Amino acid sequence: MIRAVVFDVGETLIDETRIWSRWADRLGVTRFTLMGVLGAMAAADKGYEEAFELIRPGFDLEAELEAWRRDDPGGLRENFDAADLYPDVRPGLAALRAAGHRLIIAGNQPAQAYDALAAMDLPVDSIHTSEGWGVEKPDPEFFAKVAAAAGCDRAEILYVGDRLDRDVLPAKECGLRAALLRRGPWGHLHAARPEAAAADLVADSLLELARRVPELA
Repeated sequence: MIRAVVFDVGETLIDETRIWSRWADRLGVTRFTLMGVLGAMAAADKGYEEAFELIRPGFDLEAELEAWRRDDPGGLRENFDAADLYPDVRPGLAALRAAGHRLIIAGNQPAQAYDALAAMDLPVDSIHTSEGWGVEKPDPEFFAKVAAAAGCDRAEILYVGDRLDRDVLPAKECGLRAALLRRGPWGHLHAARPEAAAADLVADSLLELARRVPELA
């Protein structure tokens, strides 16, 4: 049976629309342009850094982030807050908690994401970031830390994310169960691929996930 459910962050719990919209404004292109380029990168299994490079050749992410902090020290910039939570997150987590599951958040996020998530007062047992752990998905060590945080057998842990390459497939290779959440550009693209069959469960929302977790017993 599933004892612990562990969640990715971006496009799993957090709707990144506002983040990418601010990035478009920062880069000086329309939001439609940035969203379209990001979608193309997702379809080609490339990252957002390559989208930025297409829009602004020679783009230096760290330098731009530092400049953005100076220009807008009080703004959200590349970060998120409770207004970015998908609307099904709180009821979905509540349903899983009521069913007796241990709930954990662990994703590829900077250290400041911990404070943002903790401030939301979500019904979870612990929150972890890749920067805090010093390792990122899809590194097997990340999923070893997930297992240690869950405190149960790996086959009793369900890792939930929106990507095959960073969530489902590496979690499965490390002995965890995995669910693919079909939302966000990667979620929709990856759910249509043959490799999605590797997921123990494919769901359109956290409420659907909560209803279907008992199927994995």
